[in-house]
Amino acid sequence: MEDFVSAPWLRRLITAGLLTGLVVLGFRVMEPFIVPVVWAAILAFVTWPGYRRVVSACSGRRAIASLIMTMAVSLAVIAPIAWLALVLRIELVRLWHDTQAALAGGMQVPPALLRIPWLGDTLRDLAARAAQDPHVLGLELRRVTDHSFDHIAHLIGGISREAVKMAFTALSLFFVYRDGERLAAQLTQALQQVLGARVHNYLRAIEQTVKAVVYGLVSTALVQGLLVGLGYWVAGAGAPVFLAALTTVCGLIPFAAPTVWLGVCVWLFLTGSTASAIGLLIWGGLVLGWTDHIVRPFLISREAPIPFIIVLFGVLGGLAAFGLVGLFIGPVILAVLLALWREWLFESRGPAAPAEGSRNKPQ
Repeated sequence: MEDFVSAPWLRRLITAGLLTGLVVLGFRVMEPFIVPVVWAAILAFVTWPGYRRVVSACSGRRAIASLIMTMAVSLAVIAPIAWLALVLRIELVRLWHDTQAALAGGMQVPPALLRIPWLGDTLRDLAARAAQDPHVLGLELRRVTDHSFDHIAHLIGGISREAVKMAFTALSLFFVYRDGERLAAQLTQALQQVLGARVHNYLRAIEQTVKAVVYGLVSTALVQGLLVGLGYWVAGAGAPVFLAALTTVCGLIPFAAPTVWLGVCVWLFLTGSTASAIGLLIWGGLVLGWTDHIVRPFLISREAPIPFIIVLFGVLGGLAAFGLVGLFIGPVILAVLLALWREWLFESRGPAAPAEGSRNKPQ
């Protein structure tokens, strides 16, 4: 029995079981904090050049530089969100009253929209009901709102949870700044022991992909929200800041921003602002078409040597699987898989390449 207990294979099995149990328990403990840590790592990666300059200005005092950068990044994120929340609250209240007034005053549907299949029939039915009772649409809208309190409460609870996550992100960001270089070196060393020297190719693919997503998706979404939001304001659409913020958020998802823009154009048509709707339609088409089909693919291809379609699928699949942080995780996973694929193809045809070259060498 003693020989059985001291057998090497049994000791290895017990050790593997203990390590597996510790990893599982560690994951359960860290699960609520994984997303904040990932966001902190992304924010630190994007702002790392600025952190290096602050460290230099602080004479190498990393703790002080980390605190300054954490406060600066937190203010850069929290202050706009707080301002946006205040403006959105004001605009949403005004938009609610404007919507009720527009519905109570009846619907003037342009004849061109009535000729659109399915949509024309729906609008014609709404217009007929509004003509019989101008207040019926407003009452139905209020009834839908009254039944949405559970969803609103759930949304408020989600906002509270996100605020807690933001606090943990700020806390994690300080330590990522302070110990980021040492942690990155340790992670590289650990991966190198498992994957060998090729790990540097995978880390390079991760770095390029994160830059491509930040510069290609986030910056493009901000440009779309700003320029199209300017169009909302000029066209006289209600709640232009809210619509601009919604366009920016939808702009993070490729080809989703036109949904908001077209919806505003249709609303302007329905409320009789035909000239504003046409102007916004032209302006939004130019801005979104230019940024979606030229700027975004150019920025992504410049930062990372991966096809735009891979980034697109990574963003959409990552959003579906991991939520908002999947914007970065999804493309990174596909980029690493693409790097593995290219590496395997290169190694598989490597020995044949010299032979082919020798056959084509002139005598």
